[in-house]
Amino acid sequence: MVKRLDVEFQSEGDTVRGWLYLADESKRSPTVVLAGGWCYVREIVMPVYAQAFAEAGINAMIFDYRNLGASDGDNRQHLDPWMQIRDYQNALSFLERHELVDEDRLGVWGISYSGGHALILAAIDPRVKSIVSQIPVIDGFENMRRAHGTMEFRALWDLVLKDRALRYDKPGEQLYLPHATEDSANEVSSWPFPETVRTFMAIKESEAPLYENRSTVESVDLLMNYDVGPFVKRIYDTPTLMIVAEGDDLTLWDLEINAFNQVPTTKKKLEVLPHTSHMTLYSDKSKVEVAAAMATKWFVDTLKP
Repeated sequence: MVKRLDVEFQSEGDTVRGWLYLADESKRSPTVVLAGGWCYVREIVMPVYAQAFAEAGINAMIFDYRNLGASDGDNRQHLDPWMQIRDYQNALSFLERHELVDEDRLGVWGISYSGGHALILAAIDPRVKSIVSQIPVIDGFENMRRAHGTMEFRALWDLVLKDRALRYDKPGEQLYLPHATEDSANEVSSWPFPETVRTFMAIKESEAPLYENRSTVESVDLLMNYDVGPFVKRIYDTPTLMIVAEGDDLTLWDLEINAFNQVPTTKKKLEVLPHTSHMTLYSDKSKVEVAAAMATKWFVDTLKP
C-alpha cells in the first residue's frame, strides 16, 4: 500500500507544497521528482505516474511550482522557467535530507514544459541520475511561431510589447492571457488549441480545482527565450528516456526528435507513441497508463540497485 504524505520545502523564500509517495517506509529508496507543464497543478495527470513509480519501489514527489496551485508566491500564475528549474533543484535538496530517500539515486520526470526542464536538469545538476522527458517543449520561440501561425503570432507579439510597456510605465501592473482558448482567431492565448482548453477545463472540473486557465503575458515573453538546445549537448552520462507523441503539433515532435538525437550519451532511449496526440496523454487513461509503464520501467532499470 503506497502512502502519500503532504510535504513542503523552501524555494528562495517561498514555501512550495507537494505530495511524497513512499515506496517503502522501512528503508531509503530511489526517488523521482515530478512537476508539471504550462499552468499545471499537482493533480493534473502526475499522480498516475507517482503511484506507478511507488508501486515499483521508487519514491515519487510531485510539487506545485511557486505562484501556482497550493504553493506560495505573490506573482500568481507567473511562469518563469528558470524559477521552475530552481524549484526542481530545491526539491532535490529537500529530498537529499529525507530519511527515506537514497540521495545517490535521484531522478527527474517532466511533461510538456517540464519535459524541457528535465533535459536541462540532466545537463546542469549532477545529482540527477536519470530522467524521463515526455512530450517536451524544446524551443519556445519556434514553438510559439509555428503554433500561432503568422497572423496570430503578430497578435501575440503585440500583446507582449503592450505588457512590457505597462510593466515599465506602471510597476506592479501586468497583463494576463488564457492558457488556451476555443477561439484563437479572436482571443490571444499562450497555446491556441481548442482541445487544450477543453481537456484542462474538464480536468479542473473533475480533479484539479486549483488549475487556472491563465498566465501572465510575461510568461510567454520568457517562453520565447527558452531553448533546451545548448543543454542537451551536455547530457554525456545521464540516462535519458524521451517519450514523444506521434505527430504532436503542439510541442512539435520533429523538434523533440532532433533534440533527442543531439543528446550524446549512449544511455538514452526514444519512445514514439503511435496514434497519440499531445492532449490524449492527459485525456485518454489508456495512453497515460502506457506512458507511465514506460517511465516506470526506465526508472527501475536506471535507479534501482
